[in-house]
Amino acid sequence: MEENLKSKKIKNFILTVDGKSGSGKSTAAKLLSKKYKIPLLSSGQLYRWAAKKLIERKQKNEIVFLKKSFKKLNYNNLKKLNLHTPEISYHSAIIAKRLKIRMIIKKYQKEFVKKNKNYCVIEGRDSHIIFSDAFLKFFLKSNLSTAAVRRYSDLKKKKIGISLKQVKNDLKKRDYSDITRKHSPLILAKDHVVIRSDILNKSQMINKMSKKIENKIKNKYGIGYRVGK
Repeated sequence: MEENLKSKKIKNFILTVDGKSGSGKSTAAKLLSKKYKIPLLSSGQLYRWAAKKLIERKQKNEIVFLKKSFKKLNYNNLKKLNLHTPEISYHSAIIAKRLKIRMIIKKYQKEFVKKNKNYCVIEGRDSHIIFSDAFLKFFLKSNLSTAAVRRYSDLKKKKIGISLKQVKNDLKKRDYSDITRKHSPLILAKDHVVIRSDILNKSQMINKMSKKIENKIKNKYGIGYRVGK
């Protein structure tokens, strides 16, 4: 599919997927990446990795340490790490408020997308701001109860001991932190395409998102193809 897009001279195929914790944005981003055969970058994973590094190695100058660390980071290696412990979740929310750390991670994201020639799915909370010229910007919505059950199920699979009630409380705190932080707060922008993941199954969700993408391709380029042809 990536070759098809390039052959049609679509120079920018950046898809952003934003949303609250447990909204289904990670699942949606993975499905889009697989369907369109383009790389996926999760900003949440980057913040979690940064938090893990700072927890493991106390530093006098955390900014210098993280700058050096991100220069060496191979994103594919994050798949091997357990970055969803309660401790990492707590610290990642804290460092996400720090502008200098946000700038380090923003730079990494920009370089990652440039390296992949603007063919990428970016998942996070402020992806639409970092990639303001993205081809299409999605915002995943889900009610808190559904989000909590979803996150609880993921944590159980990773054998992380935590109650559903605690997961729900943690999500509420993280959402409040994301919405109220000074730098790049989580917002629903005018150009976001809203997807209600709590009333759609995975197949329905990806089909709806794909139709939005293909309609925009048709309207913008006059191509009008469907994935898989």
